Amino acid sequence: MRLGLILAGILLVILGAVAFTGVLDFTHDGQTVQIGDVAASMKDERSLPQWMGLIGIAVGLALIGTGALRK
Repeated sequence: MRLGLILAGILLVILGAVAFTGVLDFTHDGQTVQIGDVAASMKDERSLPQWMGLIGIAVGLALIGTGALRK
């Protein structure tokens, strides 16, 4: 259990740092209009907000601290 908390904390800190730098992007593809054989689609690219990265880092550090203090 102790090692699992520490590993989960390390993973969250890494993902939080990557999200904080704005590197994590996601794309949403959507089909907006289709008339017969003609279709128009839309691609929306966004990145995770920096505050989510900070929360990930904080929770990860808390998990690492909890795992380190646990017997």
